[in-house]
Amino acid sequence: MLLTERKPNMDLDLKSKTAVVSGASIGIGRAIARGLALEGVRVVGVARRKELLDQLAQEVKAAGGTLIPVAQDIMQEDAARKLTAAALAELGHVDILVNNAGGSRPLPVDAPDSAWDEALSLNFTRYRQITHALLPQMIERGWGRVINITGKSEPEGLNAAFAAKAAVHAWAKGLSRDVGRLGITVNSIAPGRIMSEQIRRNYPPEERERFSRTEIPAGRYGEPEELAVMAVFLCSPLANYITGTVIPVDGGLRRYQF
Repeated sequence: MLLTERKPNMDLDLKSKTAVVSGASIGIGRAIARGLALEGVRVVGVARRKELLDQLAQEVKAAGGTLIPVAQDIMQEDAARKLTAAALAELGHVDILVNNAGGSRPLPVDAPDSAWDEALSLNFTRYRQITHALLPQMIERGWGRVINITGKSEPEGLNAAFAAKAAVHAWAKGLSRDVGRLGITVNSIAPGRIMSEQIRRNYPPEERERFSRTEIPAGRYGEPEELAVMAVFLCSPLANYITGTVIPVDGGLRRYQF
C-alpha cells in the first residue's frame, strides 16, 4: 500500500496549511494534491479539465479532505494574475505552491522560435510568474513552500522541455538564496519515468519493460504516489532546512554521482 493511501506514522504538521497545485487533474499533480489534502491541507487544484478536477474533489471529500477545483489554462497570458486572485479568494492566503503543469516538447533542429517560446512559457515562465505573484503574501506571513516538478538533466536529444527545466533549476536555486531567511523554502523534484497518460501514450508496454530492465535499478516505472510522498514532506514544516535542492525520484535512473 502506498504511503499516501494510508495513515502516515509521522505527523507532518500540515493541518493548518493551504496550497495551490497546478496540473492537478492527472498523474503527479493529482497525487500531490490528494496527498496534501489527506494531510489536512486545504488545496486549490488547478488544471484545464474541470471534469477530472471535480472527480478528484469528490474523492478527496469522501476521504475527509478539502480540494477546491479551479479550471484554468496556465498558458493564458494573464494566468498568474487570474490564478493568484482565484486562490486567494478561495483560501485567504497560500502557504504552499506546487508548480507541476508542463509537458515534454521534443523539437527538430529547425524548429521555429514559436515552438521554443511555447515550451519555455509552459515549463519555465509560468512557474516563475505564478511563484512571484504569490511570494509577497508568503513573505508577509513569514512562511512558505515552493515545489517545482521538473525533469532529469540528461537529454536524450533536442527537447525544449529539458532546457526549460534546467532554467527552473537555476532560477529556483537563486530564489532559494533570496528568500531562505524569510521562512520560505524552494525545492525542485526531478521525476524519472513515472506512470502517466503521456508515458502510456509514448511508450508501449514492451518498451517500458525493456527500459525498466536495462536502465532503472528499481526495475520498474514509478507511480505518481511515490513521488507525491517526497513532495508532501518538502511542503511540511519538518522540511525547514531543505531548500535550493533538486531531488530525483527516479528509481535510481539518474547516473550522476551527485
